[in-house]
Amino acid sequence: MPAAPTRLHDFSPTDHNRGPAIPSALTNNPKAGQWTSERMSHNMVADYKRFLMTDGEGIRCSLYVSGCPFHCVECYNASIWDFRAGIPYTQELEDRIVADIGQSFVQGITFLGGEPLLNTGVLLPLARRLRREFGHDKDIWCWTGYTWEELMRQGESEDKLELLHDIDILVDGRYIKTMHDSLLQFRGSSNQRIIDVPRSFEQGKPVIWAKQHDQERFIPEIYGKDRAGGEGDAS
Repeated sequence: MPAAPTRLHDFSPTDHNRGPAIPSALTNNPKAGQWTSERMSHNMVADYKRFLMTDGEGIRCSLYVSGCPFHCVECYNASIWDFRAGIPYTQELEDRIVADIGQSFVQGITFLGGEPLLNTGVLLPLARRLRREFGHDKDIWCWTGYTWEELMRQGESEDKLELLHDIDILVDGRYIKTMHDSLLQFRGSSNQRIIDVPRSFEQGKPVIWAKQHDQERFIPEIYGKDRAGGEGDAS
């Protein structure tokens, strides 16, 4: 017997201006302050990966925290929705991360999950240590299911904003499977944005990262004809 479909909820149906594609019937949609790290996080991490080029600009280290209540349909990291998944975050792991980030060829660190903004007990102290030791010579990227507009709502927990102030680039918004686009840079669905956080705070609105560039699929008509002709000859 197939598993029953997950029931998803809009917990704040009267709240407007929550960002692109939100609310969505394909995710859970929280009201301001409904979910907090203090109530939900167990300070667990699912994975730590060194020296990648897929989780943001340049060569990076990536920390995957555990736990996410958005439950986006067809999420590629559904195995770590559980806040108890993975292993405890330790001082030993933090020291290893800081040493790796200190390598001259590493541009910065990326926070992913799970939901980073519901794991501030881990990420706030780490971000602050990285700023103390490296200033802004190393950058911090973060993926979140929250939209910028939701994070700015009155009543949202202060720890989310505290962490946001230490982040350089935020990829925001839930994954919406009906808006999936494999040509997007660093995003899975077209509602998601790559946001320059310092400039957004300065301007009081989300500012798209100046280096954002999505791919374009272009297949010249003559190529299509040549390909079809070749396939016909081969058959």
